[in-house]
Amino acid sequence: MSPLDAVLILLSGVAAGAINAVVGAGTLFTFSTLVLLGFPPLTANVSNTVGLVPGSVASSIGYREELTGQGARLRRLVPASALGGLTGALLLLALPSAAFDAIVPVLITVAVVLVILQPRLTRQLEREGAMERSPRLPLLAGVFGAGTYGGYFGAAQGVLLIGMLGTWLDHDLQRVNACKNVLATVVNALAAVVFIAVAPVDWSIALLLIAGSTLGGWGGARVGRRLPADLLRAVIVVVGVVAVAVLLVG
Repeated sequence: MSPLDAVLILLSGVAAGAINAVVGAGTLFTFSTLVLLGFPPLTANVSNTVGLVPGSVASSIGYREELTGQGARLRRLVPASALGGLTGALLLLALPSAAFDAIVPVLITVAVVLVILQPRLTRQLEREGAMERSPRLPLLAGVFGAGTYGGYFGAAQGVLLIGMLGTWLDHDLQRVNACKNVLATVVNALAAVVFIAVAPVDWSIALLLIAGSTLGGWGGARVGRRLPADLLRAVIVVVGVVAVAVLLVG
């Protein structure tokens, strides 16, 4: 890793921490950056997951006011996220690395599409004023599915969670976003534990992302309402598209 690579990884971690706190797709930015720098997709994925956990924790802490009164809900949803994250991480390790390399362009493309569609989804949820329902099986199943996706490939997990939570919850999107941050943190943390134990984590990458994402997650949560989300979303889409092109050409 060259000094320039290290600086780019650190800065991508700062950006991803802030983006994850606000938009929920920063993992796509860092993963694509690592791929563009020439790191193998599997190594990039597991190192990225480990490196962004502190940023997720920081963003959750930054949104602690919006978490007030959501304790009972989180006690229901966290187990579903945890089980999904563990399932996704084990799937990643059980399947051949060649399979992950082959499917990465598809996963990035799906994540990019989700990022593009997020504003429309948000507007629709705001218009509908969705309410939490009982029984809650659809919500739990959706959270489990998002957790499985996040444990396998974390990019745009936050977008999926926003869609799932916004469909069944009755709070405004800032509170939904705070809940999303906690659930994504649980998924990433569990996947990271599994990866640290048995996967090829590149600690030079992970440590740079830990430093950057912690700073970005805290800052993004503090100024989340003032960040230009559309600009961040556009940057994510461009980097993701370039990464897909590089992988297909390669």
